[in-house]
Amino acid sequence: MRTDIFFLICLIVGAAIFGAAWSLGNDYYFFAGYVVLQYVVLATAWNILGGYCGYVNFGSAAFFALGAYASVAMYKIYPLPIPVLVVIGGIVSGIVGLGMGYLTLRLRGAFFAIATLALAVVLQTFVVNWSFVGGSRGAYIIRPEALWPFGSYIRYLFLVMLVLAIGAITVARLIERSRLGYGFATIRDDELAAEALGVPTLRLKLIATTISGALMGMAGAPLPYYIGFLQPSSAFGLDYAVNSIAMPLIGGTTSWVGPLIGAVLLGSLQQIATVTISSAVNLLIVGFLLVGFVIVAPNGIVGLMQKYIQHRPVAQVGRRSVELESPETVP
Repeated sequence: MRTDIFFLICLIVGAAIFGAAWSLGNDYYFFAGYVVLQYVVLATAWNILGGYCGYVNFGSAAFFALGAYASVAMYKIYPLPIPVLVVIGGIVSGIVGLGMGYLTLRLRGAFFAIATLALAVVLQTFVVNWSFVGGSRGAYIIRPEALWPFGSYIRYLFLVMLVLAIGAITVARLIERSRLGYGFATIRDDELAAEALGVPTLRLKLIATTISGALMGMAGAPLPYYIGFLQPSSAFGLDYAVNSIAMPLIGGTTSWVGPLIGAVLLGSLQQIATVTISSAVNLLIVGFLLVGFVIVAPNGIVGLMQKYIQHRPVAQVGRRSVELESPETVP
């Protein structure tokens, strides 16, 4: 399927989702849906570096918070429309991702993961001491209660995040099926062999960190307008770092659809648990599911489905492959 057709189908599905949420007449579905879509973008962004290239990034919350605080800084200077803030957040986080990649991508394995975690700590310390964006006290964002023609402002934010999620999924699918994606796959499978064959591994990894960081920053840009108050502990929250890793691992890291499945599954369960039990159990749910999938399906839901399809008994009839219900039956 061509990318433009895939993008059109995603837009149609997104329009159907928005229309269904609107028809329910309850803004809670927009509040909860925004969080799920936010995790779709974060998981997809993480997977570009962590899944396609095999470099585990523990600094997802740092790029997410950079996008959020870029919005706060622009709000202090001159309030801009949300789509413009999303672009600014993506540019800021993309530049930081490029710089981080240049400094840390010569490290591999656990050393790279620790370096990304250190980046998150450094950036959080910097924000805590930056009084212009509120520092440790936090910053308030005054948003309008309603926006024509959407009515409630949260519906507008939901639509922005929905479009952003569609864009992130389309970019991930395009990368997966391009020469860039094949280059990422060689790095994931055997980086030393790829270098020996002349693959520009450092350049490809820098591209991956830039794209991944930019998408994470774009996901974080609308956050101050969603919650109305932003402080370092919420922007650099552990939830964002853990979920952005767990969702692709549960869904599957080798395909664009894996992070989507994991984000929808985990995000929905967490929103249900927040309403019925408490938000404190969200990470507990993630931990149990992650341990369970590591044991039962180490390649995620997508890998489990692929394994099931590949191991179904098939009989050859002429030039056609006929699936059998059992090994003993013959069509």
